[in-house]
Amino acid sequence: EVAYVAAMGTLWGENEERGIYKTSDGGASWQRVLYTDQKTGGSDVKLDPFNPEKVYASLWEFRRWPYFFKSGGPGSGLYISWNGGEDWSRKTEDHGLPAGELGRIAISPSAAEPGRVYALAEADKSALLRSDDGGESWSRVNESYNIMSRPFYYSLIAADPENPDRVYNIFENLAVSIDGGKTFENNPSVVCCAPGNFIHIDNHALWINPDDPKHMVIGNDGGIAITQDRGDTWRFVRNLPLSQFYHVAVDNDLPYNIYGGLQDNGSWRGPSAVWENGGIRNLHWQEVGFGDGFDTLPDPENSRQGYVMSQGGNLMRWNLDTGEQRLIRPDPQPIDTDLRFNWNSGLAQDPFDAATIYYGSQFLHKSTDRGDSWTVISPDLTSNNPEFQTFRNSGGITPDVTAAENHTTIVAVAASPLEQGLLWVGTDDGRVHVTRDGGRNWNRIDGKAKGGKTGVGTGAWVPMIAPSPHQAGTAFVVFDDHRRSDMRPHVYRVDDYGASWTSLVTADISAKTSGYALSVLQDHVDPNLLFLGTEFGLFVSTDAGSSWSKFTAGVPTVSVMDMAIQKRDNDLVLGTHGRSLFVLDDYSALRGLSSEGLQQRLQILSATPGQQYVVRSTPSTR
Repeated sequence: EVAYVAAMGTLWGENEERGIYKTSDGGASWQRVLYTDQKTGGSDVKLDPFNPEKVYASLWEFRRWPYFFKSGGPGSGLYISWNGGEDWSRKTEDHGLPAGELGRIAISPSAAEPGRVYALAEADKSALLRSDDGGESWSRVNESYNIMSRPFYYSLIAADPENPDRVYNIFENLAVSIDGGKTFENNPSVVCCAPGNFIHIDNHALWINPDDPKHMVIGNDGGIAITQDRGDTWRFVRNLPLSQFYHVAVDNDLPYNIYGGLQDNGSWRGPSAVWENGGIRNLHWQEVGFGDGFDTLPDPENSRQGYVMSQGGNLMRWNLDTGEQRLIRPDPQPIDTDLRFNWNSGLAQDPFDAATIYYGSQFLHKSTDRGDSWTVISPDLTSNNPEFQTFRNSGGITPDVTAAENHTTIVAVAASPLEQGLLWVGTDDGRVHVTRDGGRNWNRIDGKAKGGKTGVGTGAWVPMIAPSPHQAGTAFVVFDDHRRSDMRPHVYRVDDYGASWTSLVTADISAKTSGYALSVLQDHVDPNLLFLGTEFGLFVSTDAGSSWSKFTAGVPTVSVMDMAIQKRDNDLVLGTHGRSLFVLDDYSALRGLSSEGLQQRLQILSATPGQQYVVRSTPSTR
């Protein structure tokens, strides 16, 4: 019935729901047993294997802002309780911890030897610490420059349950020490770019079987893998849908294909269904781009080719028949102009010309020859604020230079399917622009969404703009301001080409019920049918946004980053950040529903034509 939780709290702002919590009734109630201030959360908590009343815990002062973060401060520290969390003793420099401010601290008491405890401590000089007296005194056993790689991102240590001198350091790679932490060697199967490596790097979790330490499960940016021989060989688990999709798209093949980019796992193309036994398998999916994957779009005239984007504005054109992978990222014009591309830049295709695409830096770029050449069709559409643009090392005691990104950039581009030359553009600093003449003239329109009790703050990201398929002057705009600790949803209907703004946030959606909004779509048949993707799942409105209901039929509480509608099949495809893809097969029954209709004992729902097919044998068993 007893469990402890280390709660970091809201990373983007100060809050009191931080610290170490304890339940003594199986989770029915919780008591906070360790807390310092609103800036400091709990980062780790472990029980002593030989005394369940002895608890090791670490607190971590940490804060993120939209463009940088700070790790470490006076709130960070290492604590020990001997009476189940009622009283705590803080360990300091006098006990052997590093001098000065501390950051993130990971803890691992050994089950193989009483009193042996390991701690990985972020400091001005980060170190692996070891205690042989139950944490009362500590010694530095390893303070090499790479003992703590990117502390805010990794920072995990795990002691072997049978050998007190074997300890694992979990970061990009998996390193093991057999001399009590003095030296480490990387596991050859969990190393970046190793020949034949099939285990993804960037590791964030390791479980060791307490009854058989040869049996371990590792969790990383690619999923999970299992070893039965202490890491000599690994089996990647292929049947868990754990992918993090940033964007999704569909084509018109039969069956149609789904396209999307994955966090740190490239960009992919795969079928929505297969007319063969065994269902969809990994062999049916094809990687069309490398790196962190974002927008992945098929060519409207040939689904065997298309476009793929990875981090920092790297845009490629791919062709599955020829094997082409061509970089088509726009060059600066004039040549000495520095282009700012977001980690996740804005990309769109022109509905009226299959060869025309649009791409966003701080400018909107247009290509009429599938990326072979580009022209700039806008001025700088961002605030051009130098405070946001500068490459800023992440702050704190161990700055992370790899976390720097360009900002004040275009992150959403959308072309109207009804009016040629009508383009909508959103930026990561809260600006929305529209042009009706293909970029010759631009109008900034976001002012009416700002301020007030329900308005969005200046500078919020615009992750998605969805032009209406019914009215040319109408679009749906999502703002996301969670990076400044505003967890409320912000979604608007924009009419008259931006002259009129209407908030679609009702009592049905809030920071607690839906979390912040991420994506929105309007049905192409019923203008009153809207879909809203949020941090906490999918919400549906059948009355044009006057009310919302959470869609729970097969869709879990998960971040719905992007959505796409396959119009022929009336399917809604969801790209989630954590549970891969979901397809809502033929949602047409939602059309025309009203709140009154939902109260009826019997309601006749619409239906669309189906497809009959004969199942064939699977051509491969690999």
